[in-house]
Amino acid sequence: MVSSERWTVAAHEAGHRLDTWVSERLPGTSRSQVSRALTEGRLTVNEVAGLKAGHRLKAGDVVAWAAAEPAERHLTAQDIPLPVVYEDAWVAVVDKPAGLVVHPGAGHADGTLVHALLHHLDELSEVGGAERPGLVHRIDRDTSGLLVVAKDDATHRALQTQFAAHDVHRRYLAVVVGPRLADEGTIETSFGRNPRDRKKMTGRVDEGRRACTHWRVVARGEALALLVLRLETGRTHQIRVHLSEAGHPIVGDTLYGRPVPRGGGGRAAVELAAARRMPRQALHAAALGFTHPGTNQQMRWTAPPPPDFTQLVEAAFGAEVLADALRTL
Repeated sequence: MVSSERWTVAAHEAGHRLDTWVSERLPGTSRSQVSRALTEGRLTVNEVAGLKAGHRLKAGDVVAWAAAEPAERHLTAQDIPLPVVYEDAWVAVVDKPAGLVVHPGAGHADGTLVHALLHHLDELSEVGGAERPGLVHRIDRDTSGLLVVAKDDATHRALQTQFAAHDVHRRYLAVVVGPRLADEGTIETSFGRNPRDRKKMTGRVDEGRRACTHWRVVARGEALALLVLRLETGRTHQIRVHLSEAGHPIVGDTLYGRPVPRGGGGRAAVELAAARRMPRQALHAAALGFTHPGTNQQMRWTAPPPPDFTQLVEAAFGAEVLADALRTL
């Protein structure tokens, strides 16, 4: 995170919320971090502190930001198995197992990806704070797949800039309930906290951050479909919410989905039985690519999904489908 910044609000930006406006100018800075900066007096508008996060900006307003002093890290390295698929002096790319929480938080004081990173890597950036060293982006606990980790602050900021500009290649695989969706398409919504359940997100808000997900069907069954998804933005739970609210929840998603139905016969019954055996949401971050901040080279990785996902796909669609899908990423 940058140490200090000053901006002037342009005429076409008048009326924007302060927290959203600032977070868009500081890649990797969440609206909650902006709110904390307001509370601590580190974010001002026209030298006025203590404003609300939803304060509406006016043309010509001068917004000033100062980062918090770095906190002392109190985390302990833990020898947690973690596949490191690539590592150099600047970055590491890891294949996060499903079930592994990315960083410490409520109910997860240890045993996280961060604790594993401290064991497996000698250096991690400090941009994200003492509790999130190296983390440029996140995926959900029960989502498996690829993450890039930064070893120094300059690399971290360069990667954040690419994520904010939507220049990072990200492809997910998902198995969803309901095969009757178009061959491909885009879901674009405003995105925010669900007003009726604060643990959930929704794409059905009048005002929120833009969220855009592109999908392509790569296999159809009688009851399920296998999708490749491209993230244009990366909001919390974005893929899960967009697919659920479109009527095609991800198999095994207990927060946004619904129990897999029983009954029926034939091929549909086989697919649904395989879906009921899936122990977690059938979502895998299968491909990741970016311009390497240290070498300026285009780099890209793919990771096959773990056995639970693979078994679901093979039971529902056949043994060759997954290999074919991975070749299209």
